[in-house]
Amino acid sequence: MISILPMENNSEKSTTNDALMQEIQELRGDLHRFIERTNQVHLQSIVSDLKNEYADILSKNHIDRVHDCLSGQMVQDCAMHDSCFQVFLDFLTTTSKHIKDGEITDEIVGSYKSQIEEMRKKGPFEKCDTCFSEVSRLFEKQIDLMRSLGMLHQRECSIPITEFPDEKIVSEIIEPVASTIRFQILQAVSAGTKTFSALSHLTKLRGGNLLFHIKKLQEAGMIIQRHERGDYVITEKGFRVLSSIRDVYGYIVQREY
Repeated sequence: MISILPMENNSEKSTTNDALMQEIQELRGDLHRFIERTNQVHLQSIVSDLKNEYADILSKNHIDRVHDCLSGQMVQDCAMHDSCFQVFLDFLTTTSKHIKDGEITDEIVGSYKSQIEEMRKKGPFEKCDTCFSEVSRLFEKQIDLMRSLGMLHQRECSIPITEFPDEKIVSEIIEPVASTIRFQILQAVSAGTKTFSALSHLTKLRGGNLLFHIKKLQEAGMIIQRHERGDYVITEKGFRVLSSIRDVYGYIVQREY
């Protein structure tokens, strides 16, 4: 006699299959998250090893560059040149150690800027502005390097976008660089001091036409003149504005590609 087993109810089979599929999907999700985490940890380990390996090289190369820039950009005909040179070199050597340490915060950056300001207050000559502008520029380059390496931990701006002082931002930041000529000038002086004739050659402008654009940048505090009829140099504000524009442009280019 043949025994006939009862057929499994279709609804029961469907429920079982759904439960199995859900369990499989959850397992796949767990596996995917595990792979992502392990890959991320592996990637972070590689990046950390690279930073440690090249930190000394980056720091040394930067100090070599600092030495050359100070030698070339500081006011030469000054009785305090040699002593100031050593003070500035020691300061920038100390701040560059954070490249090797691998971490720096906004608070530490602020304390270093305060030190620069305190040193500047002790400068007895008007031409001291030239040397301190160069020190600030080189320090900002250090910070820029640490930022690009992910070493700088910054606090987000606490001012809501809708509450920015629009007139002040337009007149003191946007309008001064909203000109091809002025932007060329700012870029040029960011690479080193420039004479009036050098800027004239760059912009193809002469006399009052060129002076108009230079004055705009000076009034905005983005460049200064060493002394009457002297070379033009970028200020900390000018360098920060230029760096911010570069970051925005880099973001746009990445999005396009």
